[in-house]
Amino acid sequence: MEYNFHDIEKCIQAQWREGKVYRVTEDLQKEPYYVLDMFPYPSGAGLHVGHPLGYIASDIFSRYKRLRGFNVLHPMGYDAFGLPAEQYAIQTGQHPEKTTEENTARYREQLDKIGFSYDWEREIRTCDPDYYKWTQWAFLRMFDSYYCRQAAQARPIAELIEVFAHQGSEGLDVACSEELHFTADQWKAMSEREQQETLMNYRLAYLGDTMVNWCPALGTVLANDEVSEGLSVRGGHPVEQKKMRQWCLRVSAYTERLLHDLDTLDWTESLKETQRNWIGRSEGAEMDFCLSGCDRKFTIFTTRADTVFGVTFMVLAPESELVSKVTTDAQRGAVEAYLAETKKRTERERIADKRVSGVFSGSFAINPLTGKEIPIWISDYVLAGYGTGAIMAVPAHDTRDFAFARHFDLPIVQVVVPEGEEATDPAAWEDAKDSKSGTMVNSDFLNGLSVSDAIARTKEYIRAEGLGKVKVNYRLRDAIFSRQRYWGEPFPIYYKENGMPYALSEDALPLRLPEVDKFLPTESGEPPLGRAAAWHTAEGYPYELSTMPGFAGSSAYYLRYMDPHNNTALVGRAANEYWRNVNLYIGGTEHATGHLIYSRFWNKFLYDLGEVCEAEPFRKLVNQGMIQGRSNFVYRIKNTNTFVSYGLREQYDVTAIHVDVNIVSNDQLDLERFRAWRPEYATAEFVLEDGKYICGWAVEKMSKSMFNVVNPDDIIARYGADTLRLYEMFLGPLEQSKPWDTNGIDGVHRFLKKFWALYYGADGLRVTDAEPTAEELKSLHKLIKKVGQDIEGFSFNTSVPAFMICVNELTAAKTTSRPILRDLLVVLSPFAPHITDWLWQALGEAGSIVRTDWPQYREEYLVESQVRYPVSFNGKVRFNIELPADMPKEEVEKAALSATEAARWLEGKTPKKVIVVPGRIVNVVL
Repeated sequence: MEYNFHDIEKCIQAQWREGKVYRVTEDLQKEPYYVLDMFPYPSGAGLHVGHPLGYIASDIFSRYKRLRGFNVLHPMGYDAFGLPAEQYAIQTGQHPEKTTEENTARYREQLDKIGFSYDWEREIRTCDPDYYKWTQWAFLRMFDSYYCRQAAQARPIAELIEVFAHQGSEGLDVACSEELHFTADQWKAMSEREQQETLMNYRLAYLGDTMVNWCPALGTVLANDEVSEGLSVRGGHPVEQKKMRQWCLRVSAYTERLLHDLDTLDWTESLKETQRNWIGRSEGAEMDFCLSGCDRKFTIFTTRADTVFGVTFMVLAPESELVSKVTTDAQRGAVEAYLAETKKRTERERIADKRVSGVFSGSFAINPLTGKEIPIWISDYVLAGYGTGAIMAVPAHDTRDFAFARHFDLPIVQVVVPEGEEATDPAAWEDAKDSKSGTMVNSDFLNGLSVSDAIARTKEYIRAEGLGKVKVNYRLRDAIFSRQRYWGEPFPIYYKENGMPYALSEDALPLRLPEVDKFLPTESGEPPLGRAAAWHTAEGYPYELSTMPGFAGSSAYYLRYMDPHNNTALVGRAANEYWRNVNLYIGGTEHATGHLIYSRFWNKFLYDLGEVCEAEPFRKLVNQGMIQGRSNFVYRIKNTNTFVSYGLREQYDVTAIHVDVNIVSNDQLDLERFRAWRPEYATAEFVLEDGKYICGWAVEKMSKSMFNVVNPDDIIARYGADTLRLYEMFLGPLEQSKPWDTNGIDGVHRFLKKFWALYYGADGLRVTDAEPTAEELKSLHKLIKKVGQDIEGFSFNTSVPAFMICVNELTAAKTTSRPILRDLLVVLSPFAPHITDWLWQALGEAGSIVRTDWPQYREEYLVESQVRYPVSFNGKVRFNIELPADMPKEEVEKAALSATEAARWLEGKTPKKVIVVPGRIVNVVL
């Protein structure tokens, strides 16, 4: 019986569906284990072979854990709101709901073909009103909450209102946009609008003026990852920095907890460090600098107040409100031109770009400790959202300040001499000097102090002289939560006559996305929801016109999987206390500073409310690498339609052209398919080598434009899903990026055929009840140990050669023993579930292999009964001899010297010495 993977996989997948094999319920008799994939955005292009890499890894782990007796939750859904579907709707007039439904169906079809163990009864889609009801609910709870730093948790806004009525703002330690000071009487005297404006300063979901990436052509705010080099990733339209009134989430209130709780997580140190850097905790001081010639002053934040004697210029962020106030008439034209150019770049691009740029404002500040005038510059290496949007520049001890000073010929004054060095002239320096430790110089009352003592002394001085205050700052910004788009979650917010926002009642949720005639902004510039008829409450109050961003629906989706059909809660208490949080989360590193931080914030907020039982959502996180495309090239002789094979290309004047990798096999071009590929190649001629056309190749990003996208459907049609699954793991370590290369897939497919041949021969099933031999048990248990360790350590790639070695050994031994072949099926089943489930049933085993147990590994089967000794004469190995593993040294020596082969090398001589290393080697010294 031949290995017919088409019929086998179709049959087994039908059995899984009909038997609801992967359905999971809360079972208190079993230990729960929650495995989660970062769910996909269903694009029209469907999956390529790079997408399933992490899914296959999580599926192997899920199947393994199920075999080990765990109750495994392994769900899947779709991140279905977003800009791509909306842009397609604008271009074609099709409703994004229709295209999203089509794309989702396509993804589901592809995922099913690969044979994943998802519980599809728990599927969620973020565009489903039954789902986004709970996103809206969470937003309302944030709107009705503030953050109390003393309690270190979110509290109801009603409590804050009560405090205001009794004591005003006195003594409060709460997260806010700006420090406000008012008495209880002043609070009571405020109008309703004034009170609502005051509360907005404290709400966790609030309206605020913030800098955004504004794309006029798309008519919406874009996230940083939707912008590249000043253009929108979608459509390539210009993007500018613009201050707008937007809904925001006060993520910054949770900075200390987000930092502290990283230590409780089983994440890689590099990922934790990425989050720490993004949160960016800094201890320092705020200092006031006066403007020269007037009584106005501004505040800067610095982590190194001790270096203030080395300040030779100030720098303002281009977005700072101070820019317009300090720019002189003489410099206004230059400043405005610089600001216009800066608007095209996102903050992320500015942080990454080390090029020096800036413009002089025309004004000067007064150094509060030296009394000297210092020029005020404007540069995009300073960000408005970090600190105060203004810095004191110490070029001697900061690399970017140093580069700026050199570029614009500004003074450089050394104030710290590093340990083991002497003060030198900065004019000879190539870069700034390290200032983490050393001795203070050129610093008045700080001279001679160590850096640590100088920091403490300067903080005391600042407090005593009233020059500022000591403060902890963070780089992490509040999340901008508005998008001027159609295809997103509507805000459950309406506006009264006073212009202030009010919350819908929870029983009015979900507020469903309305129909519109076009998916474009209105003629007056309002977001697309401005086109909706009757977009208002029953009383006539207008609803919010913006929608929520993409990360809204993905921030708590893992909780909904626990209890997806609950109509009264995001997740019920019993379900949440059973599953608790995600044991294993697999996804890409690109989400380290967006999704993961927002999800952690969202979860902590719900934890504060008592809605969830764990403070962190993802216990262990593994980042998979990327599968890159392996491109192929043909070489066309210029001004002809003749193509030269790779090895002959240097003999001609040729142009390299990308060719569809699907018409190339082992770098050999299918000539007829190439001629049929595109009309201009129909008459192509070829210069061959050894009768073949060999293509060139390169590793590049998988992209349609490079014709190197490989559709998993094609691989499955040709080789089967089990081959695809094994091959993706075989390509290399999970966490590393690696190129897709179809050249090696044949070997994996041949392995599965050889594996099949252990069970079926020409006469049918060849499995017998024969007792296993010691060698067969050794081969099997070596594999059980290896694969178990590999899966637990996420080293899936090293399991594949282990399978191949075991099958080779059992094939050589002509193994037919049922106990051996039965357990072999179970060990391979997480990787190749179709072929193993089919053979499991062919052996007469009950039910699906999915519901069996992982075989117990037994160490005694690996104990060697025989040892192969290399026998050396004067250090050179001359022959090998097999002896019992427990043979004493003296007996080993006798056996080696009496062996037939020994006589040739002894030549009748008596050895001077015989060295025996038990279990390793025998060396005869003549």
